[in-house]
Amino acid sequence: MTVVSIVFAILLMTLTLASMQFSPRIIVTFIRDRITQQTLGVFLGTFLYCLAALPAAHLLPRPFAPVLTVLGAMVLAVACVGWLLYFINHISQAISVNNIVDTLARRTERMIDATMPDPRRGALPPTVPADAPGPADVPLLSAVSGYVHTIDAPQLLRLAQAHGLTVRVSRRVGHFVPAGIPLLTVAEGQALPPALGQQLRRAFEFGPTRTLEQDIEFGILQIVDIALRAISPAVNDPSTAVACVDQLSSVLIRFAGREVPPTRFYDGAGALRVSIPQLGFNRLAEAAFEQIRTYARTDVAVSLRLMRALADIARTLPAGPDRRAMAEQGRRLVAGFDEAPGENELEEMRHRLAGLEDLAGLEDVAAPAPR
Repeated sequence: MTVVSIVFAILLMTLTLASMQFSPRIIVTFIRDRITQQTLGVFLGTFLYCLAALPAAHLLPRPFAPVLTVLGAMVLAVACVGWLLYFINHISQAISVNNIVDTLARRTERMIDATMPDPRRGALPPTVPADAPGPADVPLLSAVSGYVHTIDAPQLLRLAQAHGLTVRVSRRVGHFVPAGIPLLTVAEGQALPPALGQQLRRAFEFGPTRTLEQDIEFGILQIVDIALRAISPAVNDPSTAVACVDQLSSVLIRFAGREVPPTRFYDGAGALRVSIPQLGFNRLAEAAFEQIRTYARTDVAVSLRLMRALADIARTLPAGPDRRAMAEQGRRLVAGFDEAPGENELEEMRHRLAGLEDLAGLEDVAAPAPR
């Protein structure tokens, strides 16, 4: 039991450190870690085995010692010592900030692969906001408060087709919906029967916190949280912020290379039945870089790496408004960086911005020299 207490102490210390140093949102990553779960299972299992074996040894009516049971307990004890050493090594690697950021980025990329399996076939679509309800639309109010985890579009489409409805979803995945706020609206409809309203609500899954399931933006925001803490005056760790920018660029490039799922669903006759708001690439890029740009105005290393990341992303985008959006972010970065001292650094920023603007102007230019 002492070893079990040590394991719990190590785990709690790790969770506290990760919450304070990086972000409270990444605690769930440690809790879901398979090695941590297996370690707790091994030690608790050994403790229960020894507890169950105690009654087998007795002195009355005659002394008896279960040799095999005791031998099994000794083997488990030795195995627990080895597992404890392995667990300590695993935890020491797990709390490495580079490992944490890489894990978050890989999980986000896997979610992109799962929700957007098809390669991009054309220009990236813009962010699709929720359709504005008409004056005759009937709202369906949310029965619970929480963050939208998933939206079952096929179920909504089946219900809309079966009842001849046009459903407009009001909140996208990742949004918080208070109870009593419209979850969706039915175009020019009448009051929905309670049974149908319940069926429509079951197409939405809610939770008290955001998750990565269908919510790509949440994975990006977790990395942004770590970057913001790293460049805060209390921490002042630009290397970590640079690593976050690198991983964010990798995630955005993966997103830009995939076909965005449809947001409007039609029946066989071509009539619109379901519309769902969708987060587009430009809004996702703003979520990734806008806060970092704001707080890194006087940090040369982070600002330069951010400019390089924008250029890397622009090279993977089709020519047109998407590249120009990256160039606009670069202009805002340089405009904010003007407050920082150092003419050499400012000149380097302007040089990289010129390369980014050339890309946005559809000119094929060489990349600026790495710094």
